[in-house]
Amino acid sequence: MKEKIHPDYHEINVVMTDGTSFKTRSTYGKPGESIHLDIDPKTHPAWTGQHRIMDSGGQVAKFNKRFQNLGMAAQKAAAAAPMKPATPAEAKK
Repeated sequence: MKEKIHPDYHEINVVMTDGTSFKTRSTYGKPGESIHLDIDPKTHPAWTGQHRIMDSGGQVAKFNKRFQNLGMAAQKAAAAAPMKPATPAEAKK
């Protein structure tokens, strides 16, 4: 086996979202460093089996609120403008 080609395998500290921690061995960082997890098996629905609604407003509600008047302005302008038939000369332009 070749020497000096493998990464350093050392002990690190893993901190869960609830503050608990454990030690494991990894090639991450330097010996004694900590990894702070944003998502872990104690809270993620993929591991717990319990799906929680994180945002009651949701992305669709945000979209509708942001663009609620966008379609209405175009529809009102089209309804207010009288339509006149296009003549063949205007259609060619």
